[in-house]
Amino acid sequence: MAAWRTISLWMDQLDEPLQARATLEQDLDIDVAIIGAGYTGLWTAYYLKRQAPELNIAIIEAQTAGFGASGRNGGWLMGNLLGEDRLLADASPEQRRASWDLLHNIPDEVADVLEREGIDCDYRKGGALYCAARYPEQEASLRQYLDKLYRQGLNESDYRWLSPEQLVQQIRIARPYGGIYTPHVATLHPAKLVRALARTVERMGVRIYENSPVTQWQSGSLRTAKSSVRSHWIVPAVEGYAATLPPLGRYQLPVQSLIVATEPLSAATWDDIGLSHGQAFGESSRQVTYGQRTADNRLIFGARGGYQFAGRLRHDFDLTRSETELRRYLFGELFPPLKHVQITHGWGGNLGMSRRFKPHMLCDRASGIALSGGYGGEGVGASNLGGRTLADLILERDTGLVRQPWVIPRRGLDALKAWEPEPCRWLGYNAIIRSFAHEDQTLANPASAPWRRKLASGVAGFMEGFMQ
Repeated sequence: MAAWRTISLWMDQLDEPLQARATLEQDLDIDVAIIGAGYTGLWTAYYLKRQAPELNIAIIEAQTAGFGASGRNGGWLMGNLLGEDRLLADASPEQRRASWDLLHNIPDEVADVLEREGIDCDYRKGGALYCAARYPEQEASLRQYLDKLYRQGLNESDYRWLSPEQLVQQIRIARPYGGIYTPHVATLHPAKLVRALARTVERMGVRIYENSPVTQWQSGSLRTAKSSVRSHWIVPAVEGYAATLPPLGRYQLPVQSLIVATEPLSAATWDDIGLSHGQAFGESSRQVTYGQRTADNRLIFGARGGYQFAGRLRHDFDLTRSETELRRYLFGELFPPLKHVQITHGWGGNLGMSRRFKPHMLCDRASGIALSGGYGGEGVGASNLGGRTLADLILERDTGLVRQPWVIPRRGLDALKAWEPEPCRWLGYNAIIRSFAHEDQTLANPASAPWRRKLASGVAGFMEGFMQ
């Protein structure tokens, strides 16, 4: 369908016909029913089939593979998991190092699959640059973060400090105060990956049904408008769309991230900016900004997001003028030569946020429900880890994947922390975001008095701690 092409630059660039697969119109009796043909669902199906080819698996998708966050994200394949430092805080040094190694290996694991399955999705492992780029307080916060990582047993081979002189050798920003470089990040073309994964699992024998929204689900069964499915395992892999499958919406709230893409930039312009080796980059503020240089030499830049009252999904991602211009202002602050460049695409997506920002991988054998989610915007890599982990949990494989602090192996949804009722979470979210915005505006103004800068940071820091 032509409308699917408009949801992001990535989907617009696909050179394949976006023709819907068959709708599910007959009843099924299968081993594993996966709801959602995004990264989590596809990776789960892939690893299950690799290890147990005899399994009868079907994926039931409301739209088409890649319609959700998997076809809309910023293209960062991170060797991380949201809040991993807190999740690993109580582990022994040896356990912590093993868990960090597991996380850092995510980009290489994906690269192995891409080579094995012949998938081309513009994969480049150039690492990531976290830059102190707009005001001096960012340098202090980044150094504190680096010290925290080192106290957890990591070292310069994982994360290393770059002086302003070292930073500008990789990225040339207007006010370089320094930054952190990590090699454990790759960039890719999200839509090429999700579409290729769908074709791969189909070749392995997995059936995918599209345009088939699930209207009801429970232990052992689900329904669509035209069919009933009985299954030993139900895997709701919907992430930011959890609100469509009660009661999942109590545990994963949809928040929105918004992204713009420039026109392809000239070689001379990129010589002025850097990023010549596929590095991802982010500017260090509490309101996350992130970007990459695409294979066709565009700048992709995402920043900040939103939350709608009662956890409503956002369906219209035609960015407003103010949404587009905020992102232009932010990347123009970093790269002054780009202040007036043409923006050709603007889009966004719904992502899943769990309470206390804790991703989870859950397997309840008694109910036959397994799920992975709460990635908080880091799902390109986390979904691969989630798919591998769910496969091992379902198949009862005793591996290092299933013995991690983010894994809940023998309990149901009641093991998850529920979000507060409205209007508490809406008021809390807006209070937090306003504190972040006030801090950013205050610190970005060189004329702000020292006491104002300290107060703004203190309030924002308190609010950040409160929501964790």
